[in-house]
Amino acid sequence: MHTETIKQVTEANVLHTYNRYPMVLESGQGVYLKDTDGKEYLDFASGIAVFALGYHFPGYDEALKAQIDQVIHTSNLYYNVPLAAASEKLIKASGMAKVFFTNSGAEAIEGAVKAARKYAYERDGHTDHEIIAMNNSFHGRTVGALSVTGNPHYQEAFKPLMGGVKFADFNDIASVKAAVTDKTCAILMETVQGEGGIHPADPAFLKEVRALCDEKDILLILDEIQCGMGRTGKMWAFEHYDVKPDILTSAKALGCGIPVGAFLLNEKTAARSLKPGDHGTTYGGNPLACAAVSVVQDLFAAHDIVAKAAEVAAYLAEKLDGLAKVHSCILEHRGLGLMRGLALENEVAVADVIAKAQAAGLLVISAGGNVLRLVPPLVITTEDVDKAVAILDKCLP
Repeated sequence: MHTETIKQVTEANVLHTYNRYPMVLESGQGVYLKDTDGKEYLDFASGIAVFALGYHFPGYDEALKAQIDQVIHTSNLYYNVPLAAASEKLIKASGMAKVFFTNSGAEAIEGAVKAARKYAYERDGHTDHEIIAMNNSFHGRTVGALSVTGNPHYQEAFKPLMGGVKFADFNDIASVKAAVTDKTCAILMETVQGEGGIHPADPAFLKEVRALCDEKDILLILDEIQCGMGRTGKMWAFEHYDVKPDILTSAKALGCGIPVGAFLLNEKTAARSLKPGDHGTTYGGNPLACAAVSVVQDLFAAHDIVAKAAEVAAYLAEKLDGLAKVHSCILEHRGLGLMRGLALENEVAVADVIAKAQAAGLLVISAGGNVLRLVPPLVITTEDVDKAVAILDKCLP
């Protein structure tokens, strides 16, 4: 089909919940995408931080094709080979004790919330427990995930939402302590706020939250759906802070393109929370998804992806700092690793910068407020950085 026909057919048939950019992407190779008109784009969006390995990374496609030739789905009524392999590798990579595979990040949040509430119920038999989440956060679009998302704009049309949720201010320990009661069962936050505008947790704040949780037997849930899997220059963003969560959520780059998420629990939480019959999913942990998780872990290890990403991230940070010095419209450059945000003054619409970058062959996206978000594949090179920054230099006033 012709490009315009594809767009027209899509708009005629698909529920309009996204305002899509005007190109029709057709293929990818390395860190580049190509549209149906043959135009090539340097990809600094990576499917919203999903394609950590870029497109057609050697060994990835082959592992999935091999699994398709074996079996794609069996349900969780039976064991399967990739589930065993993926679980073992992910437990080792995270230092957690147990994993539950989901189909998405929002489902991982839903499971984490259920696990926290069940943990508290097992402890005291009550069902009136509360969760403290953060303002300016984003955890997904399902009702449960929306309930712990600290942005009224996303919530307004869908109330009443799940009860028992309080909101505190990210990086403000006093506001967290003020929200704690004897009903608090969990504190939930992104280690680096993504959709909210690329805000890393302050080290002192996260350590104080961890200490507060330890003191009061409250579970710390860290959402690393976007900031995990090497995105910040370490396998998990919490490794920058010398803390560990009780529950960890993951998705996006976990399968590098195959829809898969997970929530992971430490030994204490796993032993005293979800039991048979408490939680389930038909597709979660199916052989194809787990084959993706497994091969991604293998490729990360074999090619030292995280360490190399940390190196190029330092170069990107330096170049973006330089960009901020010559463009006064950039109010702040912030981020961690290859998760970067340029906060622009309101007079410069981030949507206009994105459109100009697309026209010049660069894909970038936005984050909360007027923030330009850069979340490229972890396999970019310094040459890719130079090209992207040169394009942005021409697109910014």
